[in-house]
Amino acid sequence: MKKVRKAVIPVAGMGTRFLPVTKAVPKEMLPIVDKPTLQYIIEEAVNSGIEEILLITSPYKKCIEDHFDRSYELENRLIKNGKVKEVKMVEDISKLAKIYYIRQGEPQGSGHAISLAKTFVGNEPFAVLYGDDIMYSDNIPVLKQLIDKYAENGSSIIGCLEVDRSIVNRYGIIKYKDNDNIKIESIIEKPSIEEAPSTLAGLGRYILNPEIFDYIEKLEPGKNGEYQLTDAMKEMMKNYDYEVCKIDGIYYDTGSKEGYLRANIEYALRREDLKDYIDNYMKEHK
Repeated sequence: MKKVRKAVIPVAGMGTRFLPVTKAVPKEMLPIVDKPTLQYIIEEAVNSGIEEILLITSPYKKCIEDHFDRSYELENRLIKNGKVKEVKMVEDISKLAKIYYIRQGEPQGSGHAISLAKTFVGNEPFAVLYGDDIMYSDNIPVLKQLIDKYAENGSSIIGCLEVDRSIVNRYGIIKYKDNDNIKIESIIEKPSIEEAPSTLAGLGRYILNPEIFDYIEKLEPGKNGEYQLTDAMKEMMKNYDYEVCKIDGIYYDTGSKEGYLRANIEYALRREDLKDYIDNYMKEHK
C-alpha cells in the first residue's frame, strides 16, 4: 500500500461572502488572529506527514504564492532591526513543504479543480483539504487521523463529524452501506431533516485513491455548470469502498462570517498572550 504523501488544496474560489475585503485579499489569506487561514491548513498537512502540496489557485491570488515564498527584502530589514524571532518566523513559512501551484483559470467547481492535479498525483493516494475549512485538534492532527484510517485497508476516506439534525440541510450527509456504520453507500447533499439518512456530515478532508480521476473525467456539469468532486465520489462509491473517519477535533467553516469569527475568538483564547484579554473582554460585554 502506497504512503499518502501528497495533498491538493483548491483555493481558486471567489470568496463572495466576504466582499468587499475579498476584492483584493483572497479569503484563504484572511487572518485567524495573526496567521492566514491557509497557513493553518498547510501546517496541518505537514504535521500529518504530507511532503508535497499542490494549490489550485487563480490569476487573482498571487499573494498566496508570495506568502509561502522567500521574502529576502523583508528578512534583511528584520535582521538589520535585530528582529531575530520574526526572521525565523518568516523563514519557516517558506520551508513548510514543497508547494506547487496551478491556476484553474475560471471557477468550474471542485471536481474540475481536482482534475488539474492528475499529473501531480500520478498513481498515488492523495489528500484533499478545502482552503476555508480549519480543523483544530490538540492531539493527533485531523488529516493524520484520516491517513491512519486509510492505512488500515486502503479504502478512500471521508472525514466526518456528527451534527445536530436541525442543521443537516447545510451539509453533505453520509448514507451508510452497512450496519457497522463504517462503509459509505452515498452522500446526500443538503437533505431535509426528514430525508437525512444520518446526522454524520462529510467535511473538508478526504483521502482519495487515484481512480477518482477516471470518474471526474466522466462528470456532467451540475448546478451553475460546475463539476463537483462529491458527484465523482458518489459514482466511484458504486465500485470502490469509501469509509468514514470520525474526526477527533473542532471544525471551523471560515468561509462563513460566523465560523470565521468563532475561529478568531477560540484561537485567541488558546494563546497565552491573548487569552486573559479576550476572556475579560467577553465577561465585560455579556
